[in-house]
Amino acid sequence: MVSVGTVARTHGRRGQVVVNPLTDFPESRFCVGELVYTKDGTEITERRITEARFQGGRPVVGFENILSINDAEGLRDRELRIPESALSRLPTGTYYIHDLVGCEVVTNVGKSVGVVSKVEGTAAFQRLIVVKEQKVCEVPLVDAVCVSIDVVSRRICIDPPVGLLELNER
Repeated sequence: MVSVGTVARTHGRRGQVVVNPLTDFPESRFCVGELVYTKDGTEITERRITEARFQGGRPVVGFENILSINDAEGLRDRELRIPESALSRLPTGTYYIHDLVGCEVVTNVGKSVGVVSKVEGTAAFQRLIVVKEQKVCEVPLVDAVCVSIDVVSRRICIDPPVGLLELNER
């Protein structure tokens, strides 16, 4: 299962919720009839979307059997997931965030930079958050820096300009 969003808060009195999308395809992922799953402890619950619209760039959705603000309040902060097999194929050279997280990052001369812990930023300017021991470094996710990405081998090779890694260290 992969995350496609989180429930931010309730919306209105009829059980709708506002979703913080974690997908590049929110219009097709959060539409009437689509299934998402929530997890409460070890229990996984299938949720069918019965209402969907966008407000302020975020989906506002209603689910089957969630009919009141009290019902919806129980979904606050819940992660919305789908089976990995339900993901759309991406064009060559593009990657899902979950494919990048956990990849080892090395320089083109073989020096280990660390492991990707998350990806931050908007589609226009994303950066890899790379962790090694106690150090955290931001690496721009651009072709000029990330020269090869192999999600099968879980390895990203970078060719950073002089000083980039030191400058972007937190």
